[in-house]
Amino acid sequence: MEHLPPAGDAALVVAGALVAGFLNGLSGTGYALASLGFWLHAMPPATAAPLVALCSVIGHIQSLPRIWHGVVWSRLWPFLVAGLLGVPVGTLLLDQVRVQPLKVGVGLLLIFYSAWMGLVRRPPVIYRGGRLADAAVGFLGGLMGGMASLSGPAPVIWSQMRGWNMHEQRGVNQPFNMSVLTLAVVTAAIAGFLDTRFFIFVVLAVPTTLIGARLGLSLYGKVDDRQFRIIVLSLLGVSGITLIASSL
Repeated sequence: MEHLPPAGDAALVVAGALVAGFLNGLSGTGYALASLGFWLHAMPPATAAPLVALCSVIGHIQSLPRIWHGVVWSRLWPFLVAGLLGVPVGTLLLDQVRVQPLKVGVGLLLIFYSAWMGLVRRPPVIYRGGRLADAAVGFLGGLMGGMASLSGPAPVIWSQMRGWNMHEQRGVNQPFNMSVLTLAVVTAAIAGFLDTRFFIFVVLAVPTTLIGARLGLSLYGKVDDRQFRIIVLSLLGVSGITLIASSL
């Protein structure tokens, strides 16, 4: 009984998993951004990061058959290879992370980006850089994934700026996040961050994540590219505000 979390912490874990699972099922991203706003009030970053990674991967597996037609390996592999290289670097930094400045910095970036992309009539499209630029973004996503399970923002922003449609975006973002976060869980286990309390939170979070992801996925087929873009930008903006508010 001494390992059981307080009822308030358990409620935060369940609420965060439901909201994050829904957003992840609908947009293919945002699990960490949504869940950390709840979970960092209930657990330290070293526990929250692998929990986010595990639950996000499970949610991705559930929805993968629906988005598989958008996966193009020639587009995906630079993100994937570089991202997997970045994960162990981020994990090494996990115990050194000061969560408050990290959350504020990521939150400000998300608010600025979503506001800017929402206001411009014709969002800029980046054609240059090729696979090297894609790999750099993948490495950044892997680094943030290993450090705080925040692998999503970098490839999400970049895939939008590449001008890809919603199926192409999910065809990169979802397999990337699933692979990077799987490795993040493994490296966290090797580093000794998975204690008894972590597994208690897993029992609470995983079923709720699956319920939320199923609800979100049921809405995914009912939106077009414009609506998908609005959903993703709104998600990024609200997530940025939540990250900053929860750090103050």
